[in-house]
Amino acid sequence: MKSFQQRQRQLTDYLRDPEAHRGPEDVESRRLAIYRELFYKNIEGFISGGFPVCRSLFDGAAWQCLVRDFMRVHRCKSPYFLQIAEEFLHYLCNERQAEDDPVFLAALAHYEWVELALDVAEQQLPPPSRLPESLLEAYLQRSPLAWSLAYPFAVQRISADYQPQAPDAQPTYLLVYRNRRDEVEFMEINAVTARLLELLDNPARPRDVLAVLAAELGMAEKALTEFAEPLLTQLYNADVLYLSGDSDGAVEHGCY
Repeated sequence: MKSFQQRQRQLTDYLRDPEAHRGPEDVESRRLAIYRELFYKNIEGFISGGFPVCRSLFDGAAWQCLVRDFMRVHRCKSPYFLQIAEEFLHYLCNERQAEDDPVFLAALAHYEWVELALDVAEQQLPPPSRLPESLLEAYLQRSPLAWSLAYPFAVQRISADYQPQAPDAQPTYLLVYRNRRDEVEFMEINAVTARLLELLDNPARPRDVLAVLAAELGMAEKALTEFAEPLLTQLYNADVLYLSGDSDGAVEHGCY
């Protein structure tokens, strides 16, 4: 009699790739088919729900082949359903080998995954505080729920009607963030704003950060400051930036 582990491996091999493997011989084929379809539909449902734009770019047969290939090739590291999307992204970026896939597929999938990742992220922002008199002098920090991303394609525009055939001449910078209302929002930014956010990964005074940025860009600090002041206010109000514990003055707590 086969060991339990052998029977289990035979069943899982069959579920992953029923065309290449046979299920346990002592299990009725009808039962195997039901289990096989349930397994596939569960996996496909999580992937389609997490990557709706990617799904829209494939016809039914091509999408089924892609999902089947993921099930056959990839070995998931996590047993949690919520992390299937991350496992699928890892597969696309590292294991997928299909010359007829869109050149932007991995970038688009990452963009779609970010929304789910931020939606379930466990980090929390501190309670909201009163807008300080001068954001330039306050100690600010970028929210851990604000991700500054750069893509070789304008991934936010990709659809069945817009499918670029090669990377763009300049990267597309996007800010994806979750606010205190637990809403995931998207904002297109530029390279300068992306660098500003990078410099605010740790608590710092924007005035000091802008001096560094002005030196890097070869710009007059005053001109950059005039540009940055309304942007800082926008980012602060959007919960992308928050007052760190190094700021002077008491923090007023509130709620939405």
